[in-house]
Parts: sequence; structure tokens; C-alpha cells
Amino acid sequence: RTSRQAARQPASKLGLSRGDTITMEQAILAIVTKSANDVATAIGENLGGTERKFALSMTSRARAIGMSRTTFRNASGLPHRGQLSTARDMGVLARALIKNYPKYYRYFSTDRFDYRGDSFSNHNKLLKTYDGVDGIKTGYIRASGFNLVASANRNGQRVIGVIFGGNSPRSRNALMTRLLNLGFKAINKDPRPVYVSGDKAFKTSQ
Repeated sequence: RTSRQAARQPASKLGLSRGDTITMEQAILAIVTKSANDVATAIGENLGGTERKFALSMTSRARAIGMSRTTFRNASGLPHRGQLSTARDMGVLARALIKNYPKYYRYFSTDRFDYRGDSFSNHNKLLKTYDGVDGIKTGYIRASGFNLVASANRNGQRVIGVIFGGNSPRSRNALMTRLLNLGFKAINKDPRPVYVSGDKAFKTSQ
């Protein structure tokens, strides 16, 4: 059920009104395709009692899976001076989703979501333009620019890329394409897990 607070969240949003209900599956699809802030807040309030309590749970869970420099203050990612994360932590999150929740990770490859007669395309355009991309999520706030976590699987090898601070969706996507290409190039030379930063590749035993 949607509260007044959830309905009042700024765009991007689905346009829910106070008292509206939405199924959990619809809510998931609205978030992964449209980044619907009103839906994210509604989920937080319904699962946590309040959005603040839900954010505390999010932070606790984040720390448990190794996101050591992430603190959540709301469910949507909207600006808050106490909320922060890092590109590495978002990569940790993506890896955990893929490894631990494959049944639900598939939602991130959803191309389109239909709701009440409207159709919403996924903001992650690499799902159509980069071979093997099957998720996961775009984002934007003024403080950090255009952000993207992308994951691609080719021939059983997976590369996860994270970009914070893109100047535009187009330039962000171009840089992500470059990073993913570098990742697959590094994997072809050595199948061990690898971190890629800029033009450099770093081997890891993790």
C-alpha cells in the first residue's frame, strides 16, 4: 500500500497515489526498469515499518555481504547527506545478487514493464546494445552524475562493471562498453577473477 510520503517522492516515479496498492512483483519491475522512487519508498515502508528502519536494515545487510563503505538512509537512493556508497561496494552487491539470488536476478534483464496501460522501457540501454549484458541497474543524482552497474555473461565468463559520475547517459554507456571490453580481454588472458580500473587490470584471488 502506498502512503502519502511514498506518493510524494520526486521523479523518476510510477505515479502512485496515496492508498494505491501494487504487487511485490510489479514493484520489483517498476524499480528495475523505471527506477521508481515512489515504489521504492512504498516497499521500504511496508517491509520495514518505516523507510528509516528499512534503510537501517539495508545498511546492516550491506555490511554483512562486504559493502564496508556503504550507508543507506532511504530506500530509493535519493539524495541524503548521510547516504553514501562506492563503486566497489556496488560491484560487491551485484556479485552477491547474481551468486546468491539467481532466481530473482533475472528481473534485472526485463526490457519493458507495463502498468495501468502505460509501458516503461528499461533505462539500462546496454541490455540491447552490448552482447551478453543481462543487468543490472542505472542511477542518477546531481551529486554523483549518471551511474551504472552492468553485468555481462559470455561463454560462461562474467564481467561486472561499475561507473559513478558519468556526464550523460550516452557517455556513461560508452565508458561502460569500454570497461566491459577490457574485462573480457583480461579474462581471455587469465580466467582468474580480475578488477579493471581505467586501462589497468588487477588480478585477485577472491
